[in-house]
Amino acid sequence: MKESGPGGGMWRLYKMGGLTPAITSMFNPRNAQQMAFIRQLLKDQRRHSLLDTSLHNLKVVVFDLETTGFSSTADEIISIGAVSMAGDKLEEETFYTLVNPNRPIPPHIEELTGIRTEEAAEAPDLITALREFFEFVGARVLLAHGSAHDKAFLNAALWKTSKVSLSHRVLDSMMAAKWLMPRRKDYTLDSLLELYGIQVLRRHHALDDSLMTAELWKKLLEEIGEMGVDTLGDLYARLSKA
Repeated sequence: MKESGPGGGMWRLYKMGGLTPAITSMFNPRNAQQMAFIRQLLKDQRRHSLLDTSLHNLKVVVFDLETTGFSSTADEIISIGAVSMAGDKLEEETFYTLVNPNRPIPPHIEELTGIRTEEAAEAPDLITALREFFEFVGARVLLAHGSAHDKAFLNAALWKTSKVSLSHRVLDSMMAAKWLMPRRKDYTLDSLLELYGIQVLRRHHALDDSLMTAELWKKLLEEIGEMGVDTLGDLYARLSKA
């Protein structure tokens, strides 16, 4: 009997799970809409320069990811947390979601993050979580502590679900700390929280880590201003030479 459904052989691959999420989205209208939203938002983001924006007025979203491991090609995102800031003012808007990794969470990651395989299995899928996150972010600059890890996972997730790459500008509070304190040996979030006397909330919880990083960014902004750096472009220029 001839295989029914769109695409014939393609339909067979879809049912067998042999297609990537970006391709399978064409069979799921909701996923297709979310992929289109993500693609359009990232396309629009490229039109925003923001380099002449004063850091005192710059709108940023401080974010953090929890993942099943450290490899952006082999591991998965299990939670996303974010808070919004305008200059050095923390706004009331926050974002948090678990993400279904479609696999068991390793025991040591469960212990570290407090996220259990069972609850993650009930969470939104990756493309839904990404759409909700980028809807929260809008055109604002992203900021993370040690951003390389988070950028790698975001890029991998965006490519896997929507075949696009991250186009938002990203600031890294760790890089800013290294520029401001070049002789310091430890730039981990824990170390800098202790240095500035910032209250420690739950570590390795995406939203709480975002809130603590936002408090750290407030402190760093004061010192950045004292260095005569005013705009986002100025800061990027200084960090590129650090």
